Amino acid sequence: MREFYNKQLEKLRNELTEMGALCEEAINCAINGLVTNNQEMRQKTFEIEDEINQKEREIGRLCIMLLIKEQPVARDLRFITTSQRMVGDLERIGDNAVSIALLFEKADDEQRAFIGKYMEEMTKSVSKILSDAIDSFIKNNVEEARDVVMFDIVINNHFKNIKQDLAKRINEEGKNGEVCLDIFMAAKYLERIGDHAKNLAKLVAYSVGEE
Repeated sequence: MREFYNKQLEKLRNELTEMGALCEEAINCAINGLVTNNQEMRQKTFEIEDEINQKEREIGRLCIMLLIKEQPVARDLRFITTSQRMVGDLERIGDNAVSIALLFEKADDEQRAFIGKYMEEMTKSVSKILSDAIDSFIKNNVEEARDVVMFDIVINNHFKNIKQDLAKRINEEGKNGEVCLDIFMAAKYLERIGDHAKNLAKLVAYSVGEE
């Protein structure tokens, strides 16, 4: 009986890891699809979100089953309840990736190059914070989780700089207003993804009983 229980806990950890990997893939597909105007990659973002939603349901059922049948205590209970909270953040990351994929449908090649300039560094930082957050969870590494929380400042600074530069550009040039607005929205979605990654990292400390 105990062996089955341990296998179910390991399954839960693996499912969360896979859900996190899907979120990373969704973000990359959304950004690359909009910059290159690759409709297949955009469509893949929507397909990945469906997988993320399916994972959310599967993990939710697994958590409920473990809580009802096994009545876990101490660290196991923290891990399971933390997992329930984590899937909410991961699901919203998938939603934000889809929101990014829906932007820039009317942009031309020149505008897309302009978009790429703004998105490249922030996208790298967002991919890093999400990857590091998931990694800290896999390793149960509280120190790495704390580093993730601190790294969110980098994401916020990216967003602040993009917002200020776009405002200046619109004021001085008075063109590409619609594209600039879309860039602002994409940056805002990325900033939200950073917030969700930070939430994941905070939950790591809670799951091992250090917060």
